[in-house]
Amino acid sequence: MDFEPLQDSAFDLRARAELALAFDPSQPPAHLFRHTPLLSRRGFQRGLAALLLAATGVGAVFAMRPPALVRDAITHEYYERTLRGNFMPTSQLLAHLGLSQQQPVPGYPQLMRPCQIDGQLAYHLTTFIEKGGMVTVFAFDQPVALKASSGWWNDVYWQVIDSRQGRPLVMVAQKKNALAVADNQFGKPAGQTANTPGTAGP
Repeated sequence: MDFEPLQDSAFDLRARAELALAFDPSQPPAHLFRHTPLLSRRGFQRGLAALLLAATGVGAVFAMRPPALVRDAITHEYYERTLRGNFMPTSQLLAHLGLSQQQPVPGYPQLMRPCQIDGQLAYHLTTFIEKGGMVTVFAFDQPVALKASSGWWNDVYWQVIDSRQGRPLVMVAQKKNALAVADNQFGKPAGQTANTPGTAGP
């Protein structure tokens, strides 16, 4: 069966002609465009929020990051955590810790030895202190620029305190309470002035 093609009516022809003359298809009217401010676009807002969140996270990490000397001390403690022995005179270690050379080493000493921390000659003491736990204390042979501070880094707690002679000590422990107890043993009591270097503390 053959079908004859449908013929456009006069109305269809007139409507098509009017629409063709309404505007150039390549140049639609400006009012058809939706002008959305950049800050109102959801994609831009999501990207900006992600950027701010990433910047905040990076800033928080660097804010909590300890000084290079402390970071190196933490790494050193990690690799010597299981080392035991006495490799230096007790009186020499006590002097560098700012303690009286006549007193015993606080706690139950596990390791006493000279070492290198970030290129600095240091004195390493690992000791177990009752009601606190294991703590490692680093004293330095030469003055170092460290201010009293503390934090958590690389799965350990760390703290910088002033010895009884007013020189910085770096302490590292896996338990935060161990640092508090060690501070009482090695730190300068409140109100005490620094002793002259080379003299024993009280």
